[in-house]
Amino acid sequence: MANNGGRRSAAWFGATGRSGMTHRSWMRSQGFTTEVFDGRPVIGIATTWSELAPCNVHLHRVAESVKRGVWQAGGFPLEFPAMALGETLLRPTAMLYRNLLAMEAEELFRANPLDGVVLLSGCDKTTPGLLMAAASVDLPAVMVTGGPKLNGKYQGTDVGSGTAVWRWEEDLLAGRMTQEECFFAEGCMSRSDGHCMTMGTASTMASVAEALGMQLPYSAAWPAVDARRYETAQRAGQVIVGLVEDDLRPSAIMTRQAFENAIRVNAAIGGSTNAVIHLLAIAGRLGVPLSLDDFDALAADVPTLVNLQPSGQYLMEDFCYAGGLPAVMRELGGLLHGDAITVTGRTVAENVADAPCWNRDVIHAMDAPFQPPGTGTAVLRGNLAPDGAVLKQSAASPHLLKHRGRALVFDSPEAYHAVVADPDLDADENTVLVIRYCGPKGYPGMPEVSNVPLPKKLLNRGVRDMVRICDGRMSGTAYGTVVLHVTPEAAAGGPLALVRTGDWITLDVPSRALTLEVPDEELARRRAEWTAPPPAAARGWTRLYSDHVLQADTGADLDFLIGASGHEVPRDSH
Repeated sequence: MANNGGRRSAAWFGATGRSGMTHRSWMRSQGFTTEVFDGRPVIGIATTWSELAPCNVHLHRVAESVKRGVWQAGGFPLEFPAMALGETLLRPTAMLYRNLLAMEAEELFRANPLDGVVLLSGCDKTTPGLLMAAASVDLPAVMVTGGPKLNGKYQGTDVGSGTAVWRWEEDLLAGRMTQEECFFAEGCMSRSDGHCMTMGTASTMASVAEALGMQLPYSAAWPAVDARRYETAQRAGQVIVGLVEDDLRPSAIMTRQAFENAIRVNAAIGGSTNAVIHLLAIAGRLGVPLSLDDFDALAADVPTLVNLQPSGQYLMEDFCYAGGLPAVMRELGGLLHGDAITVTGRTVAENVADAPCWNRDVIHAMDAPFQPPGTGTAVLRGNLAPDGAVLKQSAASPHLLKHRGRALVFDSPEAYHAVVADPDLDADENTVLVIRYCGPKGYPGMPEVSNVPLPKKLLNRGVRDMVRICDGRMSGTAYGTVVLHVTPEAAAGGPLALVRTGDWITLDVPSRALTLEVPDEELARRRAEWTAPPPAAARGWTRLYSDHVLQADTGADLDFLIGASGHEVPRDSH
């Protein structure tokens, strides 16, 4: 066999004797000619395709385009499945399984004869999960996200997936919309393959992957059904072969500078708060120092430039035609580390130097932003969140950013939903709704349940927002004045577990403070009476997860997966 310059795949396909014959012969059962074993780079295509993950259902077709590119560049492509995580169907939440996907993909990358990998993702947890795996193994890698749906169309207006659901739920609860109208509207909202076309977590993480340098320029925004989505995939197949030849690895791309770029880009696009948890987890796999406070500090001087739902008006299809992420990154200019390297082999500055903006209603200029600097994700601290909590300012109501109200406490979202329509519920527009035991350990998995609907009696009065506080997450497609990721969570004994209905709580976003107005001695008495909830499961993945998951302020990864572990060739058993 030809010498391949010491590539990993040589340990399999370049081996002599029985071992080499076994590896090659079994692969030849698929009809491959012998030239594929001549030392060319072997490229794995990890796809999270599944009919149970609707956002990922077209990834087989995307993989075919990647294969064309790999063949063109002289590589040998091999497609394989990785766990699909569809937020819309998985219970109790896809977030419970993000770390499982990352662990499964990591082992697949390491255990197989791969010199590089292309990561195909769609729904929001699959993108960080695969990036976490790539970071741990550190083989050359390129991300290809599946792209957003086409804009939803309902009654002559554009509607955004996810964002419209929250509004329709309130309208249905308040009697402004019938169930029959909801059934019809559902089909109008989701009318093509792809992930949510709002700036939800899927669109955010696609943009973040591009900002990190792990995805080709413009890749985040091409609609899933646009021919250019497949052109991009084919180009990614060509690029990964070059990355293997140049030995350019994720650890050289996803540096501290790259994470700073991603945080600032997330602020500029009005991105999801879920990016905080995912970026912290990815950085943890690489050993890159990144903290919760970085998200507030780095975003402080970044204006929101992108006018997309849920914070604004437009959708991802409009964002694409307006110039996509390169137009935003060019506009940010000196706020980004322009010399950060990317999978193109070029720097960020080189990639976006000529990126045009075609619509200033969608992508605003720095001197005329959609929202001023400091309207990104705020990191709050105080005796209710000693290790931090977050709030998406661009999706919140300005009049509630400084608020004092009495707590109305529920130990689960289900308990709240059971009384949300009660006309006698003791709540008004000043009430602070507290929903707890929704964190990584508590639910388990930290679901997107924090933006609970408002009480029906208040919706009927025209109230559209209230302060809500939770140790869970909120969908990136959602909106409202919602304090999220309260850490430590209630199930871990955090102060949120000690709040009682009637307690006064003060939210002061400008001062970054979240305060429970209860004396320390009273909190100590309550803590002495508090009992930790029993484990969520006695066996299986959920037990392993619950025993080892870290808190949200460090990314909610498993404690034994922090840090890169490399791509050692497994011991040959033949």
